[in-house]
This record gives sequence, C-alpha cells and structure tokens, in this order.
Amino acid sequence: MKIFAISDLHLSINNEKPMDIFGPVWDGYLDKIFSQWKDKVGDDDLVLMAGDLSWAMKLEEVAADLRLLENLPGKKIIIKGNHDFWWKSISSLRAILPYKCYAIQNDAIRFDGVVVCGTRGWKGVERYESLSPEDKKIYDREVLRLGMTLENANKMRQEGDKLICMIHYPPVDFYHNDSAFSQLIESFKVDAVVYGHLHGQKGLPTSFVKNGIPYYLTSCDMVDNNLTEIILD
Repeated sequence: MKIFAISDLHLSINNEKPMDIFGPVWDGYLDKIFSQWKDKVGDDDLVLMAGDLSWAMKLEEVAADLRLLENLPGKKIIIKGNHDFWWKSISSLRAILPYKCYAIQNDAIRFDGVVVCGTRGWKGVERYESLSPEDKKIYDREVLRLGMTLENANKMRQEGDKLICMIHYPPVDFYHNDSAFSQLIESFKVDAVVYGHLHGQKGLPTSFVKNGIPYYLTSCDMVDNNLTEIILD
C-alpha cells in the first residue's frame, strides 16, 4: 500500500470561483492532478487530503465535488480546512460520502498498519500572544482537538503501526519553531505530518524533518499540482 497526499483543491462545480485568477500554476490544475492520480494511485492506496476541498457553502452543494473523487482510485481521507464551510455535522457528511472516501473529525482511521488522524488547526503558531481573544479561543480549542484525534489514534494503534497526522494549518512557523501543535505531535510519536493551507510562498520547502518527524506541505499549487508520496520508514 502506497500513501499519497494532495490538499487545497478548492473544487467549485456549483460555485463560480475559478482558481486560475490566482496565477498560471492554477491553469488546468485539476486535469493535471487527476491525470497523475489515475496513473500513480492503486485501488488499495491511500490519498490524504488536508483540507480546503471545496468552495461549496452548503452540504448539498459539495455533493457534486465529492463525486469527482468517487471516480478516482484509492481510499481518500479528508479533513476540514478553513474554507470548508459546507462541513458542519460529521454524521451528515459521512452519510453522503462516496465509496472509499472517509472523513476524519477529531477521531482516526486505520488501514493495513497505518493509522491516520487529523484536525483543522488554526493560524498564529508564530504569534500566539498577538492573536485576538477570539482567535486565541479558537487556537486553544484546536489544540484540544488535536489532542483528541491523537488520543483516538493511539487507542487504535497496534504494535508496529505507523501514525500519520493531518492538520490543515501549518503546525509550525516558517522557521519550524515549536508550537503547542508540534509539541503534541512529538509527544504522540507521530511518524509523518501532512498539512496544507499555504499558497504562493516561493522558496518555502514542501518537506522537512523536525526532531525526527517528516513534515509534508501538500497544497496543490505549492507542489506544482503533483501528488506527494508519503514515505514511512
């Protein structure tokens, strides 16, 4: 079983929000992603999608975007991003998910010796003290949610299992300094971290290792619309 990741697709079948207004990297980006997806991914492989899947505002609007995933190979695992306003109730979402598509919300899922958990995260890892009271409240709540998803993953984890944590917002700053998120990730001995959210950051590395844990930035424009293979040693 191989593991791939790609995030921030911002699908918009029922919403007129073309991404090519943000630059040439978005021209035909979905055709490139889906063509490569069909070439690289097998039916038993995993594809991790760390948020901002769709511009839809309501659950009934996102159904068409989800159907795009249904025809792609592999098992797709999604988490919520900051633009996924359609994601309200996890039970309602799971009721409409297509075959081999799974949603994580503060819990975890296990496939063939790999446990995947995830949550959204929040902005401000580099400037927590300067956040507004409301943003601090959300940040602190997201730290608690990360702890919940890691706890659930730990209960599910069997001897020899690898653990991947997905988080939409970067869990560290541009200089890879510690945050409450990264400290939790390290305390649970995560084997790899997949995140997204960032766009147009020229020169920013899309993978790095911090304290022995590989981190992968997988926003599609940041990886030139290529799926990233997640390597677990």
